[in-house]
Amino acid sequence: MHTVAVERAVRYDPSEVAEAMGRALAPLGGMGAFVRPGERVLIKPNMLAAKTPERAVTTHPEALRAVIWLVREAGGIPLVGDSPGIGGFRAVAEKSGMAAVAREAGAELVPFDDAAAVSGSGLFRRMDVARPYLEADRLINLPKLKTHEMMTMTCAVKNLFGAVVGTAKAGWHLKAGADRELFARLLLEIYLLRPPDLTIVDAVVAMEGDGPGSGDPRPMGLILAGANAVAVDVVAAELAGIPKQLLWVERAAERLGIDGWDRSRITTAGLSPDDARVPDFRLPHLSDVQFGLPGFLKNRLRHHLTARPVPNPEGCRLCGACLDACPPRAISVRDGRLHFDYHACIRCFCCRELCPDGSLGVRDGVLLKLFKKFKE
Repeated sequence: MHTVAVERAVRYDPSEVAEAMGRALAPLGGMGAFVRPGERVLIKPNMLAAKTPERAVTTHPEALRAVIWLVREAGGIPLVGDSPGIGGFRAVAEKSGMAAVAREAGAELVPFDDAAAVSGSGLFRRMDVARPYLEADRLINLPKLKTHEMMTMTCAVKNLFGAVVGTAKAGWHLKAGADRELFARLLLEIYLLRPPDLTIVDAVVAMEGDGPGSGDPRPMGLILAGANAVAVDVVAAELAGIPKQLLWVERAAERLGIDGWDRSRITTAGLSPDDARVPDFRLPHLSDVQFGLPGFLKNRLRHHLTARPVPNPEGCRLCGACLDACPPRAISVRDGRLHFDYHACIRCFCCRELCPDGSLGVRDGVLLKLFKKFKE
């Protein structure tokens, strides 16, 4: 059995968040069950982009502060590291408020700019992963609970994709991002390279709608904690009301027999799921209706079955972030406007995820429009 603790924290008040984390860790044995004196403890928050905390794009700095305090109290040496989706590590750390908290609380900032080759045991045989991520004595995963236009939800397992250094993320999107099932398997194989010792979820304010970068903040008032990241994701999805058929990572974990997917083998501590569940949590834009279709039909009807990113000329300032983020290089600038090559586009929505201005929209294919109208 796996235990996932759920506790209430309605504000990012330092003492309130710290107390909620302490309560969440108590049924797991406290931080001392995961950290020994003198160990170098890497804390891995979500540092997607240089956004202020109130945007709910990144892990809130007060959640980071509480974890640093607990690690130091257990005698550990706290480090804070990630590889942002867009922008430099230092810039993202400063804008998100995490750099200031790290300085105040006594943690070292560790950019993920040095990669080590690791041999995988699954479908993906070689991966280049941040060396500090692999070499730390302990790993604490500190994600933000958010929606995700490609994978429906990003939380515990998806947060570990940040262990892939810099532009290598785009390469993996190109290799696996056109197929959600394949990308979910990639995420799980990265997770299995170095499973975190502990996952603590910042869901005090989550993100709903078109996350992970362009959604809307949604107060949930929760802190979640557990030793098994897959089990934490299962409970997080349950509290947000996300149906299993849309949880690609959890479905892949079940198919591959990776521990943590079975809800009947997960017990919750603290708040009951009924008391913690958030009603009407808004999911991301449905981007395709290809579920279960044979490959030859998917290929023939792809443009009609899927949604695609579209530019908003009035809001776009041609900053170039989407061009840099696009794995297949399907975006260009022509005559002062963005141009998309939809035959090359893999519908990973990295462009929307990393657009700093939220100036990219979504347009549905004809069959997808009919499907949605039929569901109404």
